[in-house]
Amino acid sequence: MPKISKRGEALSESPIRFLAPLARNAVKTGKKILHLNIGQPDILTPTNAVNQVKDQVSEIIAYGPSEGKMSLRKTVADYYQKFDVSIEPEDVIVTTGASEAILFTLFSCFDSGDEIIIPEPFYANYLGFSHMGGIRIRPITTTLEEGFKLPSIDTFERIIVSNTRAIFLCNPGNPTGQLYDAESLKQLAKLVKKHDLFLVVDEVYREFCYEEAFMSVLTLSEIEEHVIVLDSISKVFSSCGARVGYIVTKNKDLQGSIKKFAQLRLCPPMIGQILAEACYSDTADYLTKVKEKYNQRRLKLYERLSAIEGVKCYMPNAAFYNMVELPIDDAQEFCKWLLTDFDYKGYTIMLAPASGFYFNPALGRKQVRIAFVLDVEKLDLAMDCLEAGLKEYTELKAV
Repeated sequence: MPKISKRGEALSESPIRFLAPLARNAVKTGKKILHLNIGQPDILTPTNAVNQVKDQVSEIIAYGPSEGKMSLRKTVADYYQKFDVSIEPEDVIVTTGASEAILFTLFSCFDSGDEIIIPEPFYANYLGFSHMGGIRIRPITTTLEEGFKLPSIDTFERIIVSNTRAIFLCNPGNPTGQLYDAESLKQLAKLVKKHDLFLVVDEVYREFCYEEAFMSVLTLSEIEEHVIVLDSISKVFSSCGARVGYIVTKNKDLQGSIKKFAQLRLCPPMIGQILAEACYSDTADYLTKVKEKYNQRRLKLYERLSAIEGVKCYMPNAAFYNMVELPIDDAQEFCKWLLTDFDYKGYTIMLAPASGFYFNPALGRKQVRIAFVLDVEKLDLAMDCLEAGLKEYTELKAV
């Protein structure tokens, strides 16, 4: 039988989706699963946008421009003004979700053997796509005890070597729920300029900042040729399946390179682009309500987690995730057990083991990522499940 590639063999499974077969089996046995494992919002996509898609879809869904519809690119450029960002439509390239934005950015900026510095834990796809391109990740470990705050500038500078090409951030953070402050980003800009690096920032969760204001790195005019921002409508407009994201950069050479990759896949989804453009037409009221819902869930989750014996957590100040340390030896085994051997009043929960969000999986061995994408009542029930599950699992392991 022919062998698969070494690249395919070495690629890790998604830490978010690898438990899916166990979840499907659990449902077949009659269990109801409360999903805290994936950033799939339960909030409705803007109704007016969905209706506009129905009205605008033509009889033939034809190819569009490889870099995306110009009307959408202009709409996105206008949207960024609310964050004091001044960009042209030409600075926006539409992608098939943020995942393709990551892939195009990595392949346009870096060669095999180049290094990028990323604070960990980080979104697992950064590692998967980097592996595909032979790009080396140099992690800087952040800790739950410190709320996963941005490492010091000295820490970044100490690990810059001759083949370091970029610093890569997720701000606000997935999986951590952290928000990097403006002063830290400004200091990082000086370092990027000093060493002539790219600064790549995934800003997908920018609308969900609860105590402090968000600052986009696109406002750092002194390094505008170095900055690349990744974005998406998936989370902010609860439109994950539309598969519409963006790369935003003022670097013209980089724009040209990205467009060549975009041409290879022909065009981003046309129906998704219609939806995206409509979503931006009436954002203020929708986003205010959505942010308030997530804030209520954030507070409830922290309250409940803090009351469970042995659980270590922190108050996330952005996005809709919390990294949690559980009083167990192996979070992955615990997450499997929750699906195969446990239920609480007919319910169980699905969590994301945190090991897949670290370059060194052992660092996340006792941790899970919880996505607070359920309403407050269901979150309460999910925490009842977690508390009961931890008690039963600990007793089983003690036997």
